[in-house]
Amino acid sequence: MSTAAKTIKSRAKAPSPEPVLPPRKKRPEALTTREQEILELIWTGFKNKEIAQRLKISVKTVEAHRANMMKKIRVSNTAQLLKAAIQGKMLKLR
Repeated sequence: MSTAAKTIKSRAKAPSPEPVLPPRKKRPEALTTREQEILELIWTGFKNKEIAQRLKISVKTVEAHRANMMKKIRVSNTAQLLKAAIQGKMLKLR
């Protein structure tokens, strides 16, 4: 067997290195000031359109902030978002 053939054969047998993944965060990321503000308005009962008007931003921006919060907190709907926010003391209950 030629030297080139041995090199190719030895490369084929060598296990490929495992990809290095960053460590997974244990806690959700902290909400931004704007996300916290929107969370409190959601808790108060305002709809996206009403929040947008109050904050002088677009409805799409409110939707984006809501989606980012849900992703950070790892929930899939508004009820879960509010429940997690209460349990995580992100909302001040009055």
